Amino acid sequence: MLRGAAGLLRAAAGPAAGFSGRVVTPIAGARRFTATDALEQRVEARREAARAGGGAARVERQHAKGKLTARERIDVLLDPGSFREYDMFREHECTKFGMDKNIITGDGVVTGQGEINGRTVFVFSQDFTSYGGSLGLVYAEKICKIMDKAMLVGAPVIGLNDSGGARIQEGVDALAGYTEIFQRNVMASGVIPQISVIMGPSAGGAVYSPALTDYTFMIKHTSYLYITGPDVVKQVTNEEVTHAELGGYKTHTTKSGVAHGAYDNDVEGLEKVRELLSYLPQSNAEKPPRRHTSDPSDRSIPSLDIAVPKSADVPYDVKSIIEKIVDERQFFEIQEDYAKNIVCGYASMGGRTVGIVANQPKVAAGVLDINASVKAGRFVRTCDSYNIPVITLVDVPGFQPGTSQEYGGIIRHGAKLLYAFAEATVPKITVTLRKSYGGAYCVMSSKHLRGDTNYAWPNAEIAVMGAKGAVAIVNRDAEDPAKAEEEYAEAFSNPFSAARKGYIDDIINPRDTRTRIIEDLAMLEGKKLSNPTKKHGNIPL
Repeated sequence: MLRGAAGLLRAAAGPAAGFSGRVVTPIAGARRFTATDALEQRVEARREAARAGGGAARVERQHAKGKLTARERIDVLLDPGSFREYDMFREHECTKFGMDKNIITGDGVVTGQGEINGRTVFVFSQDFTSYGGSLGLVYAEKICKIMDKAMLVGAPVIGLNDSGGARIQEGVDALAGYTEIFQRNVMASGVIPQISVIMGPSAGGAVYSPALTDYTFMIKHTSYLYITGPDVVKQVTNEEVTHAELGGYKTHTTKSGVAHGAYDNDVEGLEKVRELLSYLPQSNAEKPPRRHTSDPSDRSIPSLDIAVPKSADVPYDVKSIIEKIVDERQFFEIQEDYAKNIVCGYASMGGRTVGIVANQPKVAAGVLDINASVKAGRFVRTCDSYNIPVITLVDVPGFQPGTSQEYGGIIRHGAKLLYAFAEATVPKITVTLRKSYGGAYCVMSSKHLRGDTNYAWPNAEIAVMGAKGAVAIVNRDAEDPAKAEEEYAEAFSNPFSAARKGYIDDIINPRDTRTRIIEDLAMLEGKKLSNPTKKHGNIPL
């Protein structure tokens, strides 16, 4: 049987070291146990303590809820073996309320760098098994360190959130820690991609960091986001509401628009983060990665010739058109369940990443309303931040009328989408599929908003409004209203008027749409356009 290191040390030392008995000859090839060995054991013991988090019992409770631990999540997210941890040995310095006797190595958050598909990313993963994932000063400093490093080298930051909020025992230090993170979120905005995944509770001050990042995803049934919980709401407003109703995934993916997507479990959510990053550059100093595709760039799509009903009143699903024109029918939709009357998402065309914005005639006729304007405006600005060309597919009857929209500020919110398209300097390609009426024509990446190439399909109508509505205003006394509508349609309800004036670059066959867009993307590869020098624009928030 092999003897322990201490036994070997005693045996080798012999009587001269104070041991009685016979002298034992050291085993051939055996290494003496040194002070360095002792230090290595001590380091490894501390590492094991950090890896244990809040202990086996708490880990078991985490698993019982269907949740992975902080470290397991990192293992799923990153390429195997690529994670390099920072600040594993850090511990809080709080002595109040018995915290000096409650020390967990690592302080409740795992931070470091790794790779996703061979590209560097920085990650922090909150550990709910340690102090309920609550944030204190040291915890915040660990997060700030990797955010600073990400900005230094130009790489994305991914936050895996599972926290009960501020560590109350640390008082204002916890609030200071949150605010330091917020400041870095703002400085990194539009410079490096920032992605938040809500994998457990996120309440109070903890919610603002995800709100400041580019994308926020939630895990169904285990995550929630809110400023104040159900108990406080009942105290203040006398409303009774559950955690899920107040801040669950359905609330934030369908009503508030705070979350950009929700997934069934931790593994699916983390795989989606990996997929999203495959479309994004490392920073605003780079172009998006080129994606390998075997889908021919010159693929003709005859089915598009009959994809859109001629009648402006007949709905269809614009996603079926998107899937036909992009590479290998792969489309990563953003906010799929929010403001469904407009569709936004990423795809590749000819191997180049593109952002797609499309009116959805299947929902509310594709009308622009407050939520659709905010959703698309934010998406366009994100694309512009990260050098991603924007493809706009237009079939829009106008802005939604009504008191609820007017009282809700449709003028201000609609202007956000207008501002986003006007400000964007990335390549902008627009295709009018069927109709583009009124102010919505102006807003939806028209030629007048520095559109690079603007196309229309042969049956497209580009006008102030539809023929029936126009005749009711300009020729209300017409003896033959049907004939008047026909005359109006001949004059305006077609793409020729806009094409004659140069507002449309060409009228194209639907089947050629993919080919034309890919050719234009290649042509616009070297586009250089800048906005006037200014501190920042004053977007109508």
